[in-house]
Amino acid sequence: MVRETLSVLLAVLTAGVVIAVPGEAASPFRYTRTSRTWPGIVVRTFQARGLGGHVRGEVLDVDLRNRHVAVGLLHPPAVAARQPVSRMAAAQHAVAGVNGDFFNISENHPGVPPTGAAVGPEIAAGHALKAAVPDGQRFGPLPPVGATTEEVIGVGGDRTGRMTRLRLTGTISVHGPLAALPSPPRAPSPPTSAPTGDADLDGETDAEFDGDMDADRMAAVPPPRAATRVRDEQLRIALGGLNQYALPIGGVGAFTSRWGAVSRRRAVCGTDAVRRAPCSADTAEVTVRRGVVTRVGGAIGAGTIPAGTTVLVGREAGADVLRRLRPGDRVRVTYRLDGPGHLHFAVGGFAIMRGGTVPPGLDNRVLAARTAAGISRDGRHLYLVVADRRSGLSVGLTLAELAVLLRRAGADDAMNLDGGGSSTFALRVPGESAVSVRNLPSAGAERAVANGIGVFVRP
Repeated sequence: MVRETLSVLLAVLTAGVVIAVPGEAASPFRYTRTSRTWPGIVVRTFQARGLGGHVRGEVLDVDLRNRHVAVGLLHPPAVAARQPVSRMAAAQHAVAGVNGDFFNISENHPGVPPTGAAVGPEIAAGHALKAAVPDGQRFGPLPPVGATTEEVIGVGGDRTGRMTRLRLTGTISVHGPLAALPSPPRAPSPPTSAPTGDADLDGETDAEFDGDMDADRMAAVPPPRAATRVRDEQLRIALGGLNQYALPIGGVGAFTSRWGAVSRRRAVCGTDAVRRAPCSADTAEVTVRRGVVTRVGGAIGAGTIPAGTTVLVGREAGADVLRRLRPGDRVRVTYRLDGPGHLHFAVGGFAIMRGGTVPPGLDNRVLAARTAAGISRDGRHLYLVVADRRSGLSVGLTLAELAVLLRRAGADDAMNLDGGGSSTFALRVPGESAVSVRNLPSAGAERAVANGIGVFVRP
């Protein structure tokens, strides 16, 4: 009897099953291969039939509570740099990895090179590397209504996965006579908690988002002013950016040695609502070396930032505030990424499922290669999915189909990551000396990307 039951189950699994989801069209979906490559890591190859036809891809199931496995951010040596997933995985000794957030892949601002930096926040090994650009400055497909560039998926110090938002909180504190100058009203402050830093001590996709916001969203953009206040005889300037390719109108951003050598000029181009808007001509840049201002100028520069040095970039009202500084002024820059809990690792994207529910209006027309990450309801499992799009082999998925696939894999929350030519799944199994690309990149070879999600094994 047991043998007959097992035979029936095996026949169903190999033949494919139709899984009906209330309110959604049923579609065939099956796993064709399952491998337990490392402790706590299961790799499954799937086949499905979507709106456009046959689809194939991989699902990586990571048991976050297994003490032999860990998850972290794959990233190049600099925030404003790109590398293929397999190279980042090899450099950081990961056994598996997928590509991560959307990034500044191209530019239409004359004379301004793309930075390669990601859209959303990054946390690596508990340290904040960068913050999110304004919502209107994102790259990638049109996200669901209510999405924000501050959305991340990550894993906390308690080894629990979660999908949340991370907001930058930071202050530039200036000691001395500047504190006596009048300052504009203070802007509202974001919430508290999460990775901190001290700057003085230390993709291509389909249906691309065009950077234009509707009238209601534009009305919600804060007024273009630099938030300052005087406290304890110090002038305190609100920090509006950290190692990001676009700053809010009227804001001041900090660039550290982690940024890299790419020009910082892109940070003052576009607006909070329109990515393609012209670059601001009202700018200022201040160099702070070990807590002391060494240079104040109007041009936005490029080049490697030495350790112990912070470059402050301001636009409009933010530039006006920075022009008050003088060489010799003492300045301290502090920052943190605020969100619930303490995330050890985080990468940006946008949510395509929350609490098992797909947001209304999620695109179900455009087919593309896709990469996504999901979290189980108990936060114990992380699911990494890559669906291919190669002529004659796999037609890709819509965003709505991707959300359904994540739910069937076991996810309760899910986030869409960069897709198209960026979609990459790299893996090394026991006995192999290096990771290799296991999916079929749509361009025929893997692309250099801004970051990724890496899976690591421990003794």
